[in-house]
Amino acid sequence: MAFAASISNTSRILSSSALSLDTKHKKKISPSSCSALSSLSRSPLFRNKQLKNLLGHCFRTGFVSQWGRRDSAFGNVSSSVKAVLLDESKEKVYLSKGDMWSIHKFGGTCVGSSERIKNVAEIIINDGSEGKLVVVSAMSKVTDMMYDLIYKAQSRDDSYIAAVDAVFEKHRLTAVDLLDGDDLATFLSRLHHDINNLKAMLRAIYIAGHATESFSDFVTGHGELWSAQMLSCVVRKSGLDCKWMDTREVLIVNPTSSNQVDPDFVQSEKRLEEWFSRNPCNIIVATGFIASTPQNIPTTLKRDGSDFSAAIMGALLRAQQVTIWTDVDGVYSADPRKVSEAVILRTLSYQEAWEMSYFGANVLHPRTIIPVMRYDIPIMIRNIFNLSSPGTMICRPTLTENEDGQMLDSPVKGFATIDNVALVNVEGTGMAGVPGTASAIFGAVKDVGANVIMISQASSEHSVCFAVPEKEVKAVADALQSRFRQALDAGRLSQVAIIPNCSILATVGQKMASTPGVSATLFNALAKANINVRAIAQGCSEYNITVVVKREDCIRALRAVHSRFYLSQTTIVMGIIGPGLIGGTLLDQLRDQAAVLKEEFNIDLRVMGITGSRRMLLSEVGIDLSRWRELMKETGEVADMEKFTHHVHGNQFIPNTVLVDCTADSNVASCYHDWLQKGIHVITPNKKANSGPLDQYLKLRALQRESYTHYFYEATVGAGLPIISTLRGLLETGDKILQIEGILSGTLSYIFNNFIGAQSFSEVVAQAKQAGYTEPDPRDDLSGTDVARKVIILARESGLKLELSDIPVQSLVPEPLRASASAEEFIEQLPQFDQDMAKERQEAEDSGDVLRYVGVVDVVRQEGRVELRRYKKDHPFAQLSGSDNIIAFTTTRYKEQPLIVRGPGAGAQVTAGGIFSDILRLASYLGAPS
Repeated sequence: MAFAASISNTSRILSSSALSLDTKHKKKISPSSCSALSSLSRSPLFRNKQLKNLLGHCFRTGFVSQWGRRDSAFGNVSSSVKAVLLDESKEKVYLSKGDMWSIHKFGGTCVGSSERIKNVAEIIINDGSEGKLVVVSAMSKVTDMMYDLIYKAQSRDDSYIAAVDAVFEKHRLTAVDLLDGDDLATFLSRLHHDINNLKAMLRAIYIAGHATESFSDFVTGHGELWSAQMLSCVVRKSGLDCKWMDTREVLIVNPTSSNQVDPDFVQSEKRLEEWFSRNPCNIIVATGFIASTPQNIPTTLKRDGSDFSAAIMGALLRAQQVTIWTDVDGVYSADPRKVSEAVILRTLSYQEAWEMSYFGANVLHPRTIIPVMRYDIPIMIRNIFNLSSPGTMICRPTLTENEDGQMLDSPVKGFATIDNVALVNVEGTGMAGVPGTASAIFGAVKDVGANVIMISQASSEHSVCFAVPEKEVKAVADALQSRFRQALDAGRLSQVAIIPNCSILATVGQKMASTPGVSATLFNALAKANINVRAIAQGCSEYNITVVVKREDCIRALRAVHSRFYLSQTTIVMGIIGPGLIGGTLLDQLRDQAAVLKEEFNIDLRVMGITGSRRMLLSEVGIDLSRWRELMKETGEVADMEKFTHHVHGNQFIPNTVLVDCTADSNVASCYHDWLQKGIHVITPNKKANSGPLDQYLKLRALQRESYTHYFYEATVGAGLPIISTLRGLLETGDKILQIEGILSGTLSYIFNNFIGAQSFSEVVAQAKQAGYTEPDPRDDLSGTDVARKVIILARESGLKLELSDIPVQSLVPEPLRASASAEEFIEQLPQFDQDMAKERQEAEDSGDVLRYVGVVDVVRQEGRVELRRYKKDHPFAQLSGSDNIIAFTTTRYKEQPLIVRGPGAGAQVTAGGIFSDILRLASYLGAPS
């Protein structure tokens, strides 16, 4: 009855007097309230030492009755708090420190079930260290359950009672599975006692409708108490000397105003020695997360604080190593959920781990590194579910060597991101040179309790830009508008601008400070991925370069910079348009060469889509090119160019996208400008875009020059021959083009190379068609239009502004046959006109010449033409065989003897090879090693 009455009185005090146990909100307590608390002090609830300290704190910190004195009933409370004294009659056991100790910390997932607790015990038993201190978190999800209890109680949700019972049952079942005999009975007795205390405390919170931070800390810290007790019992079952430690008796911390705590190492070390003198043992299982204030009030190290507990214990014991056991193989170079090629880092310096932790990397509690740095204690991150993985060591930086003994260490270790941030830009000419402006800005931000993640300011002092969490930006903006209202009205400040929907990307590496060019490489990678940087920050230590980008660009930016620093392959997403003869051959070449490119050249080409005019095949991870034809039939869908483009370019995990147009379709070519604007690279043998209307061509080239998006079209003129690149090389090195002349059609080259002897022209055309050298309708080749398109492309590359209609073309299709209904009809009627071509051939032979169908660009006269010409038999053009192409560049440097490029100019293999060469050139531009 007294117990129930005490709980009732406590609840009444909390509700009626609005009692706060936080020293920030001291209230007077009525005589009846003092009497109720005095009664409570004698109840079973008050036998809990930490709870006694907590309630006693109310009176020691100024909760004075209206008579101006402290209630005498609680004089005993203060003395009981101080009553933890050593029994001087016993011989004191001294605590040895140093390398004999190893520290292990096991997170909630590691002790999430009875089976996992057994695995943890086995790891502890197998550690050969002389002394072992093990820090444990609460079982998986238990801390969340405890916070939920508080939320429900202060919300006056009756379901908190059932939730407490669920917590009890979870631990009871685990204990029954792990323990037996006296250990089980003792644990269950303590568990019952703790649960009853929790119910009493939660009932008080329920009535008051409010829980102070001190009450919350007391409630949430119970999970660690229970997991530590169970684990210590399991270890003891193996016959080892093991005791569990309630770290609230040892760790002393001072709460700060920033929702953090500062360890008191002097007092904590003293208490640790006292604890050990009372509990000498070789293995200590200690509670993580919880501690006490100097007034012995229970508190916590805040969320994820068990890592911090382990580091503090490591520093107090001067341990040889702190091992953090978790469910990942170590620290990754980037978030593996965002960068699938992220790698495990074998080593990190303290500073690197600190930086990555601050920017959200799943490394450690942000303050874990501070205690161990003082004594150069290394931290190991290990995976409890993969003991074969060596993990990541965080320590003082050391030089690493490769197999040849050369010193190696990447200047950049890893990348981290923070999403959902907003930029605040305070701008105005009145800021320059005015002392205190920055102080006023950040003072206003502090007043609303916002966290400034990053600051950037130009040396002109014209503006100050900083990043805050997006959920806090409205309060920040309102505070700044209010604080600088007069300056804004007077025009000294021009604006307080908000840029929402941003993300922060941090590049971290201690060796960046001594490596020139890291920033250049970083920003070059972002530019080539078409990423716009909103703000930049870098400290003078150069451990970290931070940039702000659009939120939708964040993953693409992360992948681009990660790839650029060779932590993963240069990865390019590809979409192939037109899987016909040329496109199909290209896909087969990609299939055969993909593995070699990835292993030897760090180039990872992933075909995410293939589309024809009727059907398309899409994949999220990359199409199996060994089966693409079968997959197109089995799982292909109706072709949709907009959907195809969105799918291929929409993969946010890979920053570089290229569309390869293997068609001759002008509708597809009309999409190039839009694709380039979206940051999609374009590679094509399709001549329609570069030989189409001049204004569209000029817009395309201007867009290409203005951006880091590439447009390659080597195969438009000479299939696999380096004609465009040779021409550009001449121009870029200052040479002046005078004339370009060449046999630019493999089909017409074959026809005139074989139009000799007694063979008629129609017979040679029929042979070329039979051999597959011509288009399905040979008139497409004989008309000269294809050669004219190549001429206009070369003319425009040389600087001439010509339209296709400006090029006179000598057609080899007889006038009466141009309207023939079909290719078959044309072939059938062509012999009727053999006499005209035979006459041309005879006249040439009589003069010692040969006939060749050529395209000419006369840069001096600013004209181009396509015609049938005669050449002496010793001329290079007369020496061709088969379907070879030949191009002669006459320039100021190569005036007496033209520069000649010669080779196969037709055929699926060489054309696909030319496209493939452009793909590899793109990879080189994007960062692949050459």
